[in-house]
Amino acid sequence: MLSPVLLILIYLAFISLGLPDSVLGVAWPPMRESLGLPLEAVGLLSLLITLCSAASSFSTEFWLRRISTGPAVLISCLLTGGSLLIFSFAGSFAVLMLAAVPLGWGAGCVDSSLNAFVARHYSSRHMNWLHAFWGVGATVGPLLMTQAIAGAGGWSRGYREIAFLQLGLAALFLFTLPLWKVPETLTAPSATGETPHGRALANSPAGWLSVSSYLLYTGVEGTTGLWANSVLVERRGVPPTTAGLWVACYFGAIMTGRILVGFVSERWNNRRLAAGGLYLCGLGAVCFSWPGPAELALIGLLLLGLGAAPVYPCLMHETPRRFTAAAAPVVIGRQVGSAYVGAALIPALMGWLAAQYGLQLIGPLVATFVVSILVVLHRLNRLT
Repeated sequence: MLSPVLLILIYLAFISLGLPDSVLGVAWPPMRESLGLPLEAVGLLSLLITLCSAASSFSTEFWLRRISTGPAVLISCLLTGGSLLIFSFAGSFAVLMLAAVPLGWGAGCVDSSLNAFVARHYSSRHMNWLHAFWGVGATVGPLLMTQAIAGAGGWSRGYREIAFLQLGLAALFLFTLPLWKVPETLTAPSATGETPHGRALANSPAGWLSVSSYLLYTGVEGTTGLWANSVLVERRGVPPTTAGLWVACYFGAIMTGRILVGFVSERWNNRRLAAGGLYLCGLGAVCFSWPGPAELALIGLLLLGLGAAPVYPCLMHETPRRFTAAAAPVVIGRQVGSAYVGAALIPALMGWLAAQYGLQLIGPLVATFVVSILVVLHRLNRLT
């Protein structure tokens, strides 16, 4: 039996994963001013972090065959904490780029290894709550950085504070390593009571369909989060402060939705929850796109957030139930890696299309991607 303390450690690890994820955008204005960097340099820095996270996720199964989940989480936390500490003392863009490599690598490793561990050993409820705790970290990080920028230490102090939090968690993980040892006879719980309808190997069509669903999903989530503010302000006439508040509510709806889904996930299986969330996303995308009062677009944004909530964690939790024990960690690593790729590339592509043909395309494009995910999942469910 797994220790209840271990579940708390896993939640803390996902808070630590979320802490630095949303900080760079807040810190960048004073950072680039003090370092004399152009505005667009943050795009290159962010892309490097994302690509390193993806590369790390794709290779997670390789590392987990050599070290177990506990040491992998510890090493990842040390990498991210050390990288953030280097960020805080960086005096040039070259140093930032060098530090971005272990930062991305550590984030990708802890993301995929914990997803694999929770998917195998815990119920769908805890998988949803795990990703809700990422939202806690993603909310606290910008608050810490904002407070630091307003004070005497500036962005450097903000990065140091977050680095010390990460390193403190690494020390906690070091002293609790024995808790991660799982008896070989322990199998994944099937909290939903569902019976797997089939098995497939990681390199089968089902394996790649599962991976592609994550690339498409994070494209939807990332495109909405990145471009909704511009659509509301420039196309719907919403004041910037109001639009910013509603975009924050979109991310809050994802976090809140995952908490709520955790309470019902033991009665409704993963596949139904994911499909239901996508249908709600589709309705939200239609409301967001529909010409009319701005309030309709705001409602659509909330529906998109609530609908997106169960998709990532429920599909992740379903992976060990679709595939063999040997194939599931490979698929999960690829899922997390493709999620990083989708989050990096698809919102950028959508922005390019919007620049060519107008911001009014964003809503219909999001709706198209939602339909594409539903098609992929329909085929995946038939195969597995």
